[in-house]
Amino acid sequence: MRSFLLVLATMIFIVGCKEQHKIPVYAWTGGPGDATDQELLDEFKDFKQKGIDGLMYNGGHDPNTYKRVGKLVKEAGMEFHTWIPTMVQGENPKLKKEWYAVNGRGESAFEKPAYVPHYTFLCPSKEGVYDFLADLYGSVAELEEVDGVHLDYIRFPDVILARGLWEKYGLVMDREYLQFDYCYCDQCTSNFKNKTGIDINEVEDPSQVAEWKQFRYDLITDIVNRLAEVAHDKNKKINAAVFPGPSIAKKIVRQDWGKWNLDAIYPMNYNDFYLKGPKWVGEMVKEEVENAKNNAPVYSGLFICPNPEKKGSEKDPENHGLLPEEIEEAIKESMVNGATGICLFTPGRMTDEHWKAFERAIYMDYDNQ
Repeated sequence: MRSFLLVLATMIFIVGCKEQHKIPVYAWTGGPGDATDQELLDEFKDFKQKGIDGLMYNGGHDPNTYKRVGKLVKEAGMEFHTWIPTMVQGENPKLKKEWYAVNGRGESAFEKPAYVPHYTFLCPSKEGVYDFLADLYGSVAELEEVDGVHLDYIRFPDVILARGLWEKYGLVMDREYLQFDYCYCDQCTSNFKNKTGIDINEVEDPSQVAEWKQFRYDLITDIVNRLAEVAHDKNKKINAAVFPGPSIAKKIVRQDWGKWNLDAIYPMNYNDFYLKGPKWVGEMVKEEVENAKNNAPVYSGLFICPNPEKKGSEKDPENHGLLPEEIEEAIKESMVNGATGICLFTPGRMTDEHWKAFERAIYMDYDNQ
């Protein structure tokens, strides 16, 4: 009997030590589509068993969807954060057409979006835009099942695409071009002129005007910090998916997120988009941890390759990502450079070999490395 108790105590100790060193893991996912409650619960329990602690869940705008799904996520033992795009919004009777952003050629993002049809970005200068977003996030933050709201597309369109995407879109983005530069609506340009005395429409090369860049940074920062107040007034957390850096984020999508009042940062450290290897992820995390306002925790976003055997022949970089043999290095680089944890894009892209490597990596003790 004593030997049995000794073995049991040893097993409990080993399991306890393993859990003690487990790093926090989140994941971006969505639905629910036609899935039943039982199907969703089984999926969420599987995520939990594999080591995921919380979901950033995209389920549209209806609070009832988040109430239903959130209850099941909680039953599975995970945190539940609602992943809802911010500045990108499709046609909606609550949104006026004149609230959409305008590029340097005078073209509306609603009528002629850049790159892809869903790039229908709103203009952050419009008070009606803030009111729409405050109502949207506020209605979801009121739900008992919700731990936090997760902002995405909280930015302008990419004025310069990540290097790995140039070939896909047949572009050489060696500088800022007016057709991808937003927002030049009458309100933005007049507000900027009133603030600085500069008529940006009369400037030969607006990309050289530092004040114009800062003006756009500040527009997004203002929206975020006002939405943070909405979430915090409901006693809920607020976090966001952001571009790396923020040096890269500022340069290509006007995100100066080091000034945002967030409870956590989820940088999309998608190395393949920048033609970089897993070590680059750690370089970005180091900068991100140093720049997060009020020492907000950083969860390093990792982009997973869904078909590792086809990566070499796959032309679309959005089907690239970390191979099973790379995910351990990306996780290690994230953690030794100060990340609080990681976030997967997405668990649905993970192969069996990914999960095996992932399990080894998330139970490592990185404190002394």
